[in-house]
Amino acid sequence: MAKKLITMAKNSGCDAVKFQKRTIDIVYSKSELDKPRESPWGNTQKEQKEGLEFGKKEYDKINNFCREVCIEWFASAWDFESLKFLDSYNLK
Repeated sequence: MAKKLITMAKNSGCDAVKFQKRTIDIVYSKSELDKPRESPWGNTQKEQKEGLEFGKKEYDKINNFCREVCIEWFASAWDFESLKFLDSYNLK
């Protein structure tokens, strides 16, 4: 789905696409993560957030695809660990 949205952005004339990166166990308290929440990934807030969060494998794919279609990408970091992770991609 991310690739489809990137392609749509490129075809619409956008210069860049934006994502978000967070370290779930840093950003949210244990009590918040333990709360019930029905989702395709499980029955807790934590399972839902882990199901939605991209890791290195997914960001590598985003990075490679954006290079292929010639569009910039970046992400907002919710925490310092996420910022360090994103820095490895040398984004603008």
